[in-house]
Amino acid sequence: MTTDLCTPGGNGGFCDHTSVGVLISSRRALLVFDRATPPAGVAPVAGHVSHHGGPYQAARAEVSEEVGLTVTHLHLLLNQWRPNHCRRTPTGPVGHRWWIFQAEVSGSLRPSPREVRDPRWVHPDQLHEHALRTASYADGHLSREQFERNPGLEPVWCRFLHDLELITLSSSALDRIEGVL
Repeated sequence: MTTDLCTPGGNGGFCDHTSVGVLISSRRALLVFDRATPPAGVAPVAGHVSHHGGPYQAARAEVSEEVGLTVTHLHLLLNQWRPNHCRRTPTGPVGHRWWIFQAEVSGSLRPSPREVRDPRWVHPDQLHEHALRTASYADGHLSREQFERNPGLEPVWCRFLHDLELITLSSSALDRIEGVL
């Protein structure tokens, strides 16, 4: 997720409460990576809409910035409000209006060393294991430090991927994960 380490009033320092997420898949696997910047977690491409013009432009820009691929086609899958925190200075309620896209891409993977660690293609069973680690963190079985050292799925992604039927979590687990957004 492209976020700026800015001071309030600096370039990109205030949260615009709008974000995009982009699912890139190949052969029944999803491209994810360990986020190199907070918040901790395994996640697909994501970032704020601000400075990109709109959600579709932001999705294309974030894919290019984070993994070096070129979007050839975008399909909107979800548009939801999520009460997740970010590193930017909040203005108003905490959270973001998210647009989640499925993308077709071209080019060679060139991950951003500033934002991406260990990019990889994960199958649904691996994605589910990451989600279970996040649920364990939300249940208090892992400390914040343990989760940050060896993260599960970035908490904000659990409900998106559940709603898209890419993982399955109980309603109670999703509600507990909501508490660590």
